[in-house]
Amino acid sequence: MAKPQRGRRPDPAEKDASAPLRTVRGRGPAEGPLALDRLIHERLRLGILSALAVNESLTFHDLKKLMGTTDGNLSVHARKLEEAAYITCHKSFEGRVPKTEYAITPVGRRALERYLDHMEALIRTTRER
Repeated sequence: MAKPQRGRRPDPAEKDASAPLRTVRGRGPAEGPLALDRLIHERLRLGILSALAVNESLTFHDLKKLMGTTDGNLSVHARKLEEAAYITCHKSFEGRVPKTEYAITPVGRRALERYLDHMEALIRTTRER
């Protein structure tokens, strides 16, 4: 009998980004205004978008240093944001040295604003109780 294969832990962003984050008590999955953008909700991706929102652009090296992460981890998360059209990636050379530069897109900026508005509303509601 074959052993069950142990795969890598699934990344929540690989699922439908519009999928609900949690269930609302007694009403099924959270949707619409109650659903967080799961793509942004991951710590490193939120950090990348936030850093790019306050800078015109940042290099791979700058982001890696700011986020305190590894090349591979930053690369995977940046690619997910790029695939969602939240950021752009521009590759060039300075002499013979490759340079990768990232910038937030208008779509990414709107998504981040919606996410922050949602979090502010959750915080406000929680503190009122």
